[in-house]
Amino acid sequence: MPAFHSRRQRRIFMSKKPFYITTPIYYPSAKLHIGHAYCTTIADSIARYHRLAGDDVFFLTGSDEHGLKIQQSAEAAGITPIAYTDRIVAGFQNLWKRLHISNDDFIRTTEARHARVVQEIFRRIYEKGDIYKGSYKGLYCTPCESYWTEHQLDENGCCPDCHRPVQEVSEEAYFFKMSKYADRVLAHIETHPDFIQPVSRRNEMINFIKQGLEDLCISRTSFDWGIPVPGDEKHVIYVWFDALTNYLTPIGFLDDAEKFAKFWPADLHLVGKEIVRFHTIIWPCILMALDLPLPKKVYGHGWLIVDGDKMSKSKGNVVDPIGLIDEFGADAIRYFLLREINLGQDGNFSRDALIARINSDLANDLGNLLHRTLSMALKFQGGMLAAPEGESAADRSLKADAADTVAFFRANMEEMQLSATIKKVWAFISRANKYIDETAPWALAKDPAKKQELANVLYNLAEALRVIGVLISPFMPETAARIWKQLALKGFGSVQLADIEPWGGIPEGHKIGVPEQLFPRIETEREEAPVWAGKTVGKGKQPEKGERESASEITFEEFHKIQLRVVRVLDAEIVPKTDKLLKLTVDLGDERRQVVSGIAQHYKPEELIGKNVVMVVNLKPAKLRGVVSQGMILAAAQGEDLKVLSVDMPIGTEVR
Repeated sequence: MPAFHSRRQRRIFMSKKPFYITTPIYYPSAKLHIGHAYCTTIADSIARYHRLAGDDVFFLTGSDEHGLKIQQSAEAAGITPIAYTDRIVAGFQNLWKRLHISNDDFIRTTEARHARVVQEIFRRIYEKGDIYKGSYKGLYCTPCESYWTEHQLDENGCCPDCHRPVQEVSEEAYFFKMSKYADRVLAHIETHPDFIQPVSRRNEMINFIKQGLEDLCISRTSFDWGIPVPGDEKHVIYVWFDALTNYLTPIGFLDDAEKFAKFWPADLHLVGKEIVRFHTIIWPCILMALDLPLPKKVYGHGWLIVDGDKMSKSKGNVVDPIGLIDEFGADAIRYFLLREINLGQDGNFSRDALIARINSDLANDLGNLLHRTLSMALKFQGGMLAAPEGESAADRSLKADAADTVAFFRANMEEMQLSATIKKVWAFISRANKYIDETAPWALAKDPAKKQELANVLYNLAEALRVIGVLISPFMPETAARIWKQLALKGFGSVQLADIEPWGGIPEGHKIGVPEQLFPRIETEREEAPVWAGKTVGKGKQPEKGERESASEITFEEFHKIQLRVVRVLDAEIVPKTDKLLKLTVDLGDERRQVVSGIAQHYKPEELIGKNVVMVVNLKPAKLRGVVSQGMILAAAQGEDLKVLSVDMPIGTEVR
């Protein structure tokens, strides 16, 4: 039995730190798109990390179902509002299940438990004198469920958030004395620098408050799809006063004082940047009126754009995450979104970039490491891992890199640096692949005198994969479980971060399982001609001198888009049924790639291994004679002579 089981038993008697995380509750006016999936995947990964770290996590998501827009949509469809929302919300819940979202509760604002909370909050604040009845005449944006003053509209006189037309409304309404709390909210923001993140959002909110806060209209009489105002049921409670209080309902605000005391205040409200204002100004004012502490942090993440353009139904570029999951699998989508986008910044979604990541990072790096390790253990030791004895310099280096990666993982996940953490884990995956090349288990297996050295290598590789499985579990939970299953390790469902330290959790004599492909490579559809001397030409044809000289000029900006890096050739072989193409495996420093180059008539494969060469790394992947190429090796040619550009610089160095 692994030694970490005793540590787990000791932890049973230790109190767990509560951690409460929420997503926005999404509006069921239509199906969710890839941007919603991005937000919820971030929250899920953070929640999974904190469970892994031993915290007592409560993770909430849900749906915001009231308001004029929903009532109008339901009427247009000829059904009741609840029937309309039931259908769409079922799609929300299905998406979260397909995406492996591990929420502990799903709140619907149409539930009776929530209506009780909203009405009780209204009563308490009304009795305190912070809600009063008046009349409202102003500008209202139905899609955003927001009121605006004339000076807040955009340059076209439209809603400053969605830039759609507003309408003038006039009706009796209840108002919340938000202006009363403006100074207190501002003081809190200025004295708690972590309350609003990133810093750019914090500065925006400070400026907004300093312009002056008006009292908030919190009821309507022109529609009835909402929670009735207690004692005055011709009014329904305005959607933001209803929606924001959802965060109190599932943690026992009215019915479980112990649970509420445990989880409130929330540790993190994760929201899109367009609703930071509601969560950091309106919501704190409501909480102050209730004499409740404010959430510890509100984080406004950026938007997800598609191929450089904001998603829009009119543009036809709204991405359905269900279709992507059907085609590529949930973990591949999760990995791409979390790795490619730095939290807080806008990020770009591209199908081509997704496929390139699947082929490079998931199929090549992670998938090959697992498959090679298990295959060698089965071939050379019958699948049995012998106890390691002694260690080489390569062994020590691998273990040190593992410890460094785990420490980086802890520190950066606490700071929600998801992309940086994933890149660090993948650097360790590349390090483990390099360890295979350094130790050459296939050569050790041929020498009976090196039986123990071989056993050490195979054990260390399996142990590295055990650690990797735990470290990727917040981001790729299904893949992590599959790695542990193929290693034939038990207890993945209850594993915690402390279980992977120190090195040596796999017991002596452990028998590993059978390797299975984690991620099949995705073949690109177009077939292109071979590369000769750094230029793509027709099959079997070299470029003429005139062709090179007549190439059109490019601007500096166009040239600057080309990314050149020093890479090391790890392996080379002739592409079958060709006499000009070599398939190269190259190391970029933080990842490995496969490149096809038309240089076989000038180099034998073994002549290239170990060379540091220059490669175009951002070339769109292409298929050459049925083999995927993920870049271009640069070469110089004069007449019949050709030489690749070899440089004495570290791998990963940018060429500029």
